[in-house]
Amino acid sequence: MSKVMFAFMVATLMLPHHVVLIPQYIIFNRLGLVDSYWPLILPKFLATEAFFVFLIVQFMRGLPRELEESARIDGCGPFRSYWSITLPLARPALITTAIFTFIWTWNDFFTQMIYLFAPEKYTITLALSSFVDQSSTSAYGPMFAMSVISVLPIVLFFFVFQRYLVQGMATSGLKG
Repeated sequence: MSKVMFAFMVATLMLPHHVVLIPQYIIFNRLGLVDSYWPLILPKFLATEAFFVFLIVQFMRGLPRELEESARIDGCGPFRSYWSITLPLARPALITTAIFTFIWTWNDFFTQMIYLFAPEKYTITLALSSFVDQSSTSAYGPMFAMSVISVLPIVLFFFVFQRYLVQGMATSGLKG
């Protein structure tokens, strides 16, 4: 049964984001969350990206089972074993997932354009598009300054967690 569920999850990797966008929009609209930041944040915490689920599953499969067995012999229950052994060992994969999720969400123009209507709620990505007016001319100075500001959090986030990213990529089987 678990192999069938895993195969189903891998099959969802082939679904483009646009396939689930309309049902997801209907759900958020009925919950009254459209034109807020919740539709941008909430799906990221609910593991809606099958790639990251696949990454973490593959990472967990590579962890030695002997550590959990020795913890069980020492008297740890399943929750204590997970909290004390599995979770610290999975830190590189979880941080890699957090880095990629942050970068992909920060740079996602389409989803932000779908869910945010009020200009005062625009993210930096949407605000950058407002520099181009109807006559196709643009203010290059402010646009360049805002572009640098929009890249700054990604660069800082990357430098802070760079060692975890390299460690997570090296140990998760995504070598290349």
